[in-house]
Amino acid sequence: MKVVTDFAAAHALRDYPGVCARLHGHNWKVEIEVTASQLDNIGMGLDFGDIKTAAKKLLGDLDHRNLNDLEPFDSINPTAENIAAHLYKNLSHELNTENVSVSKVTLWETERACVSYTER
Repeated sequence: MKVVTDFAAAHALRDYPGVCARLHGHNWKVEIEVTASQLDNIGMGLDFGDIKTAAKKLLGDLDHRNLNDLEPFDSINPTAENIAAHLYKNLSHELNTENVSVSKVTLWETERACVSYTER
């Protein structure tokens, strides 16, 4: 299962030796992949709506914000990798069950550049 969503936010990379050290924004695209080891009685692993609801709640806290001002990015660098890891961990906490788990989060910074985070 995969759900694709997005949010807009700004960030500045601390200690970065280039223009990305300055405050700038992105229209981030997020791909959330969920794996099921067993299907329920109607043949679903997890309803797409449940993934969308969890994503909307989490991304709503980031949308149209300066990520550097928000936890955990007020203490860790808001790199694409750290953002993807943050999304993965929070979505896993919200969605994982005995039969279902978030398998990967891919975060697109631009149309041509993305990172993926997984712990499996």
